[in-house]
Amino acid sequence: MTQDNKYISEEDFLDQEQDELFENPNGEELFEHHKFIADKGIKIIRVDKFLSNRIEHISRNKIQEAADSGNILANGIAVKSNYKVKPNDVISVVMKYPKREIELVPQDIPLNILYEDDTLLVVNKEAGMVVHPSFGHYTGTLMNALAYHLRNCPVFEQGDIRPGMVHRIDKDTSGILVIAKTMEAKNSLAKQFFDRTTNRKYIALVWGSFEQEEGTINGNIGRSLKNRKIMTVFPDAEFGKHAVTHYKVIERIGYVSLIECKLETGRTHQIRAHMRYIGHPIFNDETYGGNEIIKGTTFTKYKQFVNNVFKILPRQALHAKSLGFIHPETGETMQFDSELPQDMTLAIDKWRNYIANRNHEE
Repeated sequence: MTQDNKYISEEDFLDQEQDELFENPNGEELFEHHKFIADKGIKIIRVDKFLSNRIEHISRNKIQEAADSGNILANGIAVKSNYKVKPNDVISVVMKYPKREIELVPQDIPLNILYEDDTLLVVNKEAGMVVHPSFGHYTGTLMNALAYHLRNCPVFEQGDIRPGMVHRIDKDTSGILVIAKTMEAKNSLAKQFFDRTTNRKYIALVWGSFEQEEGTINGNIGRSLKNRKIMTVFPDAEFGKHAVTHYKVIERIGYVSLIECKLETGRTHQIRAHMRYIGHPIFNDETYGGNEIIKGTTFTKYKQFVNNVFKILPRQALHAKSLGFIHPETGETMQFDSELPQDMTLAIDKWRNYIANRNHEE
């Protein structure tokens, strides 16, 4: 992978925009790598801070260096790092080379396939595996593995880095995904997800005990206005996209709870952001505060216990346990279920034993 690719971000792939050409004062061609339009209600903010909140894996110093080199434009004009971004400003990051496409390289990586036919396949993704290539993850993804497994499938011969993909789960979330093997199947499955007719259930270990046995979280989800790398919940419908999560308590384990979540919508980081919003962040979810000791005692032994469980489960305790949908070709109702991965079961057992021994001592 070339050095040029360090500027590729997840948003580049999601937006699928073509490079726009600019010229610097020396007449050199410049290619647009990022473009952001400032919201109408934005508060006045320096352009280096504005961009550092919106571009992943880049420091403010790097942005300042880019501005000094004439690579930061506001409304098509080069600006310095102290330029104040105003509502409706078009901020661009330009380079002397075009954005490079990431090639989907087939890799012989083992897959846990739950079901496969000529139309689709269902896999149980392990935690730690990225779903598709993006910044910093050019190989070793689920799509790389599928490109090898389905190397003779027409859908995987069209140069798309996300062939057959109709939904996704986070890198450190484990669980079930369905992949289409034909364009007809992809369109059918995508429509089912869009129409919210799929049946998706997740299991999560979260901090705290719930007052009710079940509930529904309604709250628009969108990128944080302070940090574009994370999602946040906006009670005001002016921001974000409509999101609904239904939850049910499966087991109360002292300072944590095991819950089932059913998605009515499918926003990025939906369960993680919603759980944090209601004060029950997912256990060991570093991005949303679950990697801190939220509930419990101040005893040193308790802190040691929690830190030990963090080591057993070094990721957010979230698993996409089941998925139901209508088969695109046969019309049959398909329902798939998966076991909790070992790291989650070990962590849950540790909590059960800790609480049982604590109650016995009391």
